[in-house]
Amino acid sequence: MRRTDPLIIGAGPAGCAAAVTLAQGGAHPLMLERAAETGDALCGGFLSWRTLRTLTALGVELRGHEVDHLRVFAGKHRAEAPLPATAMGISRRALDTALVDRALHLGAGIERGVTIRSLDEAQSQSAALFLATGKHDVKGGERPRDARDPAIGLRVRLPASPKLRALIGSAIELHLFDRGYAGIDLQEDGSANICLAVRKSRLAEADRDPHRLLEQLACLSPEFGARLDGFETASKIDAIAGIPYGWRATAGRDGLFRIGDQCAVIPSLAGEGIGIALAGGKSAATAFLDGGADAAAGWQAQFAQRSARPIGIAAALWRTGESPPLAAAATLALGLIPGLATLAARATRIKA
Repeated sequence: MRRTDPLIIGAGPAGCAAAVTLAQGGAHPLMLERAAETGDALCGGFLSWRTLRTLTALGVELRGHEVDHLRVFAGKHRAEAPLPATAMGISRRALDTALVDRALHLGAGIERGVTIRSLDEAQSQSAALFLATGKHDVKGGERPRDARDPAIGLRVRLPASPKLRALIGSAIELHLFDRGYAGIDLQEDGSANICLAVRKSRLAEADRDPHRLLEQLACLSPEFGARLDGFETASKIDAIAGIPYGWRATAGRDGLFRIGDQCAVIPSLAGEGIGIALAGGKSAATAFLDGGADAAAGWQAQFAQRSARPIGIAAALWRTGESPPLAAAATLALGLIPGLATLAARATRIKA
């Protein structure tokens, strides 16, 4: 029998935000999650002050590592600037666990170990479908993969140490280099989360070997190398290919709410990926509660407009950051005018 209550494919931040909002509104959503247990997803690890407000509104309270300023490295240049308000470093395992627990507490359901192979299959089971599969596409709903030099995401986790705590402290760091960047912050357990976005061509110059790429970057940047000190070549590096940064779903489909990275993909250096996921899940669920499955197409177009500005600005910052001359100039400017960081941070946020 076809469900009258919504199905949510994915139990990450977007899917859980939708589930919480739907359950609060009296619906009985069911989340279908392919992972048998909550893992530590590759993307995420930084929550902006605005994202923290959204989580509080959803009834989710977290304990993570406080982050209060930005530190940028570009070649030999370095700059620091305060954030508009205190942010947080936290692992995706801790974040996703708290969100799932909140959704279940409110009456949402979850089935784990379920893989949905196509949108048609999923929509045959429910009149309203929330697609929240993050970086992983579903047949019939694939995002574009035609970029000439696509971005590849890499992630390294380093164990807690006094040295890392002294180097990073309460900062979110951006290390800018040719055709890529790395973001670093500490997590709730003191470990360091290092996320990189690099162009395919840059990885190819390292023989498509992520470990060799890290070695090259450490040699080019002593500051980055200091943070990788002790990283073993046999250590695990998580990777995901073909991230369509800057893409937005501008057209809708009856009964289908695309949310999270299946809706809008902001370059990760903005630190707003989780914020957009939560905002999309929450507002899509509200649209369903107000207008049912028929509200999907209209909501999709509205959210595309709403996310255009922060994603466009973040994309411009990304292009600046991966060009060494522009990155150096921007870092020098930030050192002279720290308030530029506040302007950029606020311009790349999305209201929930």
